[in-house]
Amino acid sequence: MTDELLAAYSARQHRFLQGHEKQIRDLAVKGQAPDVLFIGCADSRVTPDKLFDLAPGEWFMMRNVANIVPPYWQTELSVAAVLEFAVQELQVQHIVNCGHTDCGGMAALMDPPDPSRQPGLARWIDISRSLRSATLANQDPTNQLRTLAERNVVLQLNHLRSYPYIRHAEEAGRLTLHGWLYDLARPAVLTYDAESDSFQ
Repeated sequence: MTDELLAAYSARQHRFLQGHEKQIRDLAVKGQAPDVLFIGCADSRVTPDKLFDLAPGEWFMMRNVANIVPPYWQTELSVAAVLEFAVQELQVQHIVNCGHTDCGGMAALMDPPDPSRQPGLARWIDISRSLRSATLANQDPTNQLRTLAERNVVLQLNHLRSYPYIRHAEEAGRLTLHGWLYDLARPAVLTYDAESDSFQ
């Protein structure tokens, strides 16, 4: 029986495989050696392959709700496995944590889901709970969601540095951490500047 979903995208799949056939075959033989681990949101509007015009094998990727990285002491196995593989095995030189405006995960942080109905989502979003009081106090309601998305990226950079092997690699100059915000409305990608504590 034909998979209807796959069949719906067969023309695009064919174009992709034809356009990248040699690269894919080379990667199959030689393996991958990406320089970048990209940690982004699972939002369907955030498409890093398209946004950065990436070729197969160029970036290692992890996407989840609200680009969250639990701190080292609150390890979540799938995230920890990606980080260990990327940093210790692939030896990526850059880790990017990329949030975005109009993030549903940040909206859920403002209005938390019911744990009895969505226990997984409620527990996951709770990892960024510390942002709520610090960010929403005295904040213009029209800017709250954007500000949460920005501060969430900064929080995840701090969480990344709680992993000893990431902190040590950064201190040794082998690894650079980047905070990005994808502004859907503009559209543009802004970068976090630690000196000014702002996205530019």
